[in-house]
Amino acid sequence: MAKKKVKNKNPSKKWTKYKIEGNKVSKGRSCPKCGEGVFFANHKDRLYCGKCHYMEVLKK
Repeated sequence: MAKKKVKNKNPSKKWTKYKIEGNKVSKGRSCPKCGEGVFFANHKDRLYCGKCHYMEVLKK
């Protein structure tokens, strides 16, 4: 059987959204229910926590 060709994969760019400040990692707002380390997903009209499903609606 012939070997499969390995495709060159592009690395994920999700780590470019994080900022390191001293000993802390920040990305934006963290979830008030889950605490530090769980960040909100930023949609165009809301902020959403994927862990506990907490949502905040952004006002225009």
